Amino acid sequence: MLIANMRCSRCFYTRAHSLLLRSSSSSPVTIPFSPVRLRFRRLSSVFDSVSDQTVNLISDIDTERRKTTHGIANEGSFSREDKPEEKSRKSAGSSSGGFARGWDPGEVVMNKKKGKAKSCWVCESCGHSEGQWWGSCRACNKVGTMRRFSEGPESRGKASGGGGGSGVSEGTGLSWLPEQGVVQPLKLSSVIDGITQQQWRISLPGLFGNEVGRVLGGGLAPGSLVLIGGDPGIGKSTLLLQIAAIIAEGNDLAQPAPVLYVSGEESVDQIGSRADRMKIETDELYLFSSSDLQDILTKAHRLSPRALIIDSIQTVYLKDVTGSAGGLTQVKECTSTLLRFAKKSNVPVFLVGHVTKAGDIAGPRVLEHIVDVVLYMEGEEHSTYRLLRSVKNRFGSTDELGVFEMSQFGLEVVSNPSGIYLSQQNTDSDVLAGLAVAVVMDGSRSFLIEVQALCAPGSTVSRHVNGVQASRADMIIAVLMKQAGLRIQETGIFLNVANGMALSETAGDLAIAAAICSSFLEFPIPHGVAFIGEIGLGGEIRTVPRMEKRVSTVAKLGFTKCVVPQSVEKSLKALDLKEIEIIGCKNLKDLINSVFR
Repeated sequence: MLIANMRCSRCFYTRAHSLLLRSSSSSPVTIPFSPVRLRFRRLSSVFDSVSDQTVNLISDIDTERRKTTHGIANEGSFSREDKPEEKSRKSAGSSSGGFARGWDPGEVVMNKKKGKAKSCWVCESCGHSEGQWWGSCRACNKVGTMRRFSEGPESRGKASGGGGGSGVSEGTGLSWLPEQGVVQPLKLSSVIDGITQQQWRISLPGLFGNEVGRVLGGGLAPGSLVLIGGDPGIGKSTLLLQIAAIIAEGNDLAQPAPVLYVSGEESVDQIGSRADRMKIETDELYLFSSSDLQDILTKAHRLSPRALIIDSIQTVYLKDVTGSAGGLTQVKECTSTLLRFAKKSNVPVFLVGHVTKAGDIAGPRVLEHIVDVVLYMEGEEHSTYRLLRSVKNRFGSTDELGVFEMSQFGLEVVSNPSGIYLSQQNTDSDVLAGLAVAVVMDGSRSFLIEVQALCAPGSTVSRHVNGVQASRADMIIAVLMKQAGLRIQETGIFLNVANGMALSETAGDLAIAAAICSSFLEFPIPHGVAFIGEIGLGGEIRTVPRMEKRVSTVAKLGFTKCVVPQSVEKSLKALDLKEIEIIGCKNLKDLINSVFR
């Protein structure tokens, strides 16, 4: 009886299942589809209001998408080949004219290559790679710099066929670039002939543009790859947004042209909000938020921009390369791809690079060897001044330095960078004993900084320095005791450089010695006196490079006297600087007799 009941129930469920299949085949279920495409937007259209009808349409589409059981991955990429069934869906969706905002999992999660991965060890200092781990790098002999990363079998095959480590980048998203063909050697005269200065450089007009252009070596070179590094929050994105606005606006020699600003860290609305605060209203600046480098280059090809900005290189990735965004392999291959894009399309590319705790740009050291220009943006934590320093420049000198001040409307050029580190001085004040002004060079710029000294007899602390090398300070103090005869053995000496500056140049030795003598003798240094010179172990005062540049800067700032080594006194007086008196000193005893009398 039990067996018969089981057979009847099985027949019932079998018949019910066949009826369900028949009913489903007679009335197929249609799944609504709406294509999602990533598009770049003009800066002027970022703040445009969205109508109620569009909001309702987007909400209806999002509701239908939640009901859908099958998602569509990677629909925003233009370069991937579509499957036949997806092509039919796209044609049906495009005919309806719907556009949906949102993201798919395929747009965020990268495809990982399957197969056995090979481990390599790469030196983060010089880029040397090894098949196994060693305690130190065999190329640069540095300890603890070897880092491990994995390489997929597919990327290895492409790299070996492409001729080097950039083989993956050669065929990724750049099929529309013109082929080079057979390259023949060219004469230098034939390359230079017929090319004007405007074709070699893209000029940056205005005070801000001139300051940045001087650091770049006289303007922006077409087809160059520029890497800008700096601490988080130092102002790298603000700097590039202002540069993008200047290039897009054009000048007397060039008409306005589109500039593409791509960010993988911020949305388009966030970039637009910062541009609105900085009063940037150019109509040729295009904003785009994406991390897929293949999609970015496709958009750049369609737009044909005058310049391309990637913020930042650690957030973009290539789908055909193993590893996550920001890894050693991804950073190197993405940079190589952008370099090939810049050279073949003649479009300058700006990259933003994050900085590690050690102060270096994150990623392999070979990244700085790939790019054409490396700029570092520096600044103190509690200071509004920013320094743009050139570390590597294939198109100009690395001695240039740009000085800016961060304000509410962005970065502004400092008109007088030589006197930004000087404090207010009161003439003939006994309180200011122990203050001396030094003239130092940073690149091609000369700066006047203030050295402060305090001699406290009977202090429990024998010596404390801030902003000066401790070994250098000990040597100067020992020379003052031995060669100048100052009895400061039992005196606590405190040294400080104003405004948090670091004095690393030997040209500040004379100012340090003068500040210590002023505090110990309780004799304030007269107002308007600057010191330039290096101190030797014998108490002699030695000359330093670029004396003419330093003295000219002192004269322009209104100083009346400048103490220099006696060996260059005659040559400096020949400059015919009538507004300043040159005082030559042979040793420290001459310094004391000339200044403190």
